Amino acid sequence: MAAPDSERDTVPATTEFDVVGTSPIRHDGADKVTGRAVFGPDFQSAGLLHGKMLRSPHAHARIKSIDTAKAKAAPGVYAVVTANDLPSNGGDRLVDLGIGPIRVEFLRNNILAREKVLYKGHAVAGVAAISAHAAEEALALIDVEYEALPSVMTISEAMKPDAPLLYDNLKTSGLGEASDKPSNVASRLRLSLGDAGNGFEDADVIVEREFDTSAVHQGYIEPHNCTALWNTDGRLHIWASTQGAFGARTAVAWILDLPVSQVKVTPLEIGGGFGGKTALYLDPVAALLSKQTGQPVKMVMTRQEVFEGTGPTPGSHIKVKIGATQEGAITAAQASLAYEAGGFPGSLVTIPAMSVFVAYDIPNVTIDGFDVLTNKPKTEPYRAPGATNAAFAVESVVDDIADRLGIDPIEFRLRNAAKEGTPRAESPPHALIGGVEVLEAMKHHPHYTTPLEGPNRGRGVAVGFSGSIGFHSSCTITVNADGTAALVEGSSDLSGSRTTVAMQAAEVLGIPAEDVHPSVGDTDSVGFTFLTGGSRTTFATGWAAYEAAQDVARQMIARAALIWDVNADALKLEHGVFMSTADPELRMTFKELADQIEATGETVLGRGSVNPSGAGGSFIGDIVDVEVDPETGKVDILRFTAVQDVGKAVHPGQVEGQIQGGTTQGIGWALNEEYFMTDDGRMANPTLLDYRMPTSLDLPMIDAVIVEVPNPAHPFGVRGVGEASIVPPAGAIANAIHNAVGARVGELPMKPTTVAKAIWDKSNE
Repeated sequence: MAAPDSERDTVPATTEFDVVGTSPIRHDGADKVTGRAVFGPDFQSAGLLHGKMLRSPHAHARIKSIDTAKAKAAPGVYAVVTANDLPSNGGDRLVDLGIGPIRVEFLRNNILAREKVLYKGHAVAGVAAISAHAAEEALALIDVEYEALPSVMTISEAMKPDAPLLYDNLKTSGLGEASDKPSNVASRLRLSLGDAGNGFEDADVIVEREFDTSAVHQGYIEPHNCTALWNTDGRLHIWASTQGAFGARTAVAWILDLPVSQVKVTPLEIGGGFGGKTALYLDPVAALLSKQTGQPVKMVMTRQEVFEGTGPTPGSHIKVKIGATQEGAITAAQASLAYEAGGFPGSLVTIPAMSVFVAYDIPNVTIDGFDVLTNKPKTEPYRAPGATNAAFAVESVVDDIADRLGIDPIEFRLRNAAKEGTPRAESPPHALIGGVEVLEAMKHHPHYTTPLEGPNRGRGVAVGFSGSIGFHSSCTITVNADGTAALVEGSSDLSGSRTTVAMQAAEVLGIPAEDVHPSVGDTDSVGFTFLTGGSRTTFATGWAAYEAAQDVARQMIARAALIWDVNADALKLEHGVFMSTADPELRMTFKELADQIEATGETVLGRGSVNPSGAGGSFIGDIVDVEVDPETGKVDILRFTAVQDVGKAVHPGQVEGQIQGGTTQGIGWALNEEYFMTDDGRMANPTLLDYRMPTSLDLPMIDAVIVEVPNPAHPFGVRGVGEASIVPPAGAIANAIHNAVGARVGELPMKPTTVAKAIWDKSNE
């Protein structure tokens, strides 16, 4: 049995395992560190052509004409495509890439603009040439005549009754009806619990504030890419860095009006995604260029194209109102969440609406959500989509109330913490969760109990929650003669999930994790598997591996029964040894039995396909110390502790990395990162030099504290881990800034100018 690492601050679960809970070397580690792993831009093929996109210089314009004749005649150019080369039928159908349904028409128009461009960077045409340089030269020869139109760049502008419209016929849907006239508000929703009006009447203290957050990019290092070959047999082959091969297959098939069986997607290694690589931008264009040329076509975005032409997470305008009694019981809460969708509907506002108050037991809640169109790229998920914005607002108001009541901020949160059975506005009551355990661990952590000294220094806390999903996953396991196993699963590996999936199979089979050799299959090689996202992979695909391993165990027990001439019901597999419950002399190791089965010419192939529910969710709390320069507004992070309930840490080392990585991204979002847009709709900072993500020089060591409240719905108690850590940092840092200098900041990022203004406004009240 594996014991917890003495150097890791861990609250152990009640059950220990042989493999689950250890930290073996990642199976993909050697290839990654030596550079042998094949990422999308590394892919090569005979006769490979290179594709490039022509993109709009306008944030909003009508396309009057496109002349591609000169580009087609340019040296080294093989093909040019525009939106006219895309099918036009079936546009009203809805396709779900894993982040909510969207009309095929919108997908096509985002791939290649047909009548209007809706943001600066919107793709207009694609070129395939002998080299990337030749393709870029040809782009300059495409003549596009635009009619510039007024644009809307902010939520407040877009929601005005007289705002310029992105669509002349789009009416607000939701609440059981559609609006009377066209609007930039694509949809709205309302969630409620109890009676918020009555709840506020019972409150002694009410705080109501507004918050604004900027769009933020996921910041993955590898740019979007894809290679397509429309083969002579009619099948379309795609190699891409994608978070969901099966979702990509479906989307490409529907966009190009093909049967899904005609499309094969092979996921390559992925250099970061964080939700941003669930969408398609290049694949259908590369496919059309390949069809016209008969050769494979590779397309790789530049960093500027990634920023300007792919989906960041939404900016938002949020209003939060919370009331509490003098004793510190929250009686009611309201939230209005307006999130940017960009040029096409789909801001994912439903997710923050479901999570905005979910960390607390509040009897009366009203939540309104608005999906708002602006002349920016269509927004996409980013690690707990939209929850960071919402938690920034709620945790700031919660701290305000605790301060006014004179209650310790962690104690106030403990008094109102959600528990098992707590009602929720958006879904059934909470199952077993670890919110209280996280807060207790924060309360007793040395970081919180040690006084913070020095001028202009402050300590802040915040909590957050991220739900998880299940959905379909598939896995196969083949047993080799030497007692090892080959595992094929369908989840793109963003964060070492091959290892955590293999570990769960190894636990069932009683063999070392190193003896399971995992790989990610293409869409022809493994059963349907939902995307890698929603903190589902270790939970759901791990469960598929668990079932495949159980299938292997059943088959091997049946073969052992034949060898020993006993009833299979009298045999069991424990810790890698097959044994009889009746005769202690009948024992064979996994490796010994595998060798005997191989000698008979038989094969053991285990299969697992699951669609599990009960994914649960993960609570996390942050403690942060900051120092603020009151003259410049610059904020330095002095110390950071993140405490997360992970259910069961399958691989504690990787869990720590997930917590630290998400926390780092949350700090960047809080202090530096933003889409800095000019009035004419141009992103002014579309490079990694100007778009300021934090580096190791900006951060202290992040103390990751693992709390384990096992999820009863999973064989090993697993909860999703990867998303929750990005949720509370902005709120915790805002509260620390307030405690340092007495000023409340209501905008993200809390860059020096914003903090300095808040200090100035406070001093002049």
